[in-house]
Amino acid sequence: MDLILPSSGLIIWQLIGFLALLFILMKFAWKPILETLEERESSIDNALKAAEQAKAEMANLKSENEKLLQEARIERDNILKTANEASAKMIEDAKQVAISEGAKMIENAKAVIENEKKAALTEVKNQVAQLTLEVTDKLLRKNLSSQAAQQELVEGMVKDINLN
Repeated sequence: MDLILPSSGLIIWQLIGFLALLFILMKFAWKPILETLEERESSIDNALKAAEQAKAEMANLKSENEKLLQEARIERDNILKTANEASAKMIEDAKQVAISEGAKMIENAKAVIENEKKAALTEVKNQVAQLTLEVTDKLLRKNLSSQAAQQELVEGMVKDINLN
């Protein structure tokens, strides 16, 4: 039963040792422990405040980045719109130039064809006139008495004519 209920002397000595230890701890260790705990608490508070501040700063940076990104998108859209308008204008200008050049080429070709046509007609007229003169000359030089001789002469001349 001694194990369950210690003697009163032992209890007193244990109480005195506990109180002495408590006094020594309160005198020398309690203040540094409390100061360390307070210091630790303040550093945790400072770290939490810094984290909150960093979080707020990150939110500001994120909103600024979104704003810059939106502005960049708007600027990109404006640049693309301007480029598309410029390319459409260049294409339209090129079409107009091509149409006018094509019209000029057609007009020039028509003029050349008309000049060649006139030259060909003039040449044909000259050849017809020359052939007429030759036929008339040959007919006048020959004195033909009969209709059959005249017909034979004309047929011979027609065969001799080379129409190129």
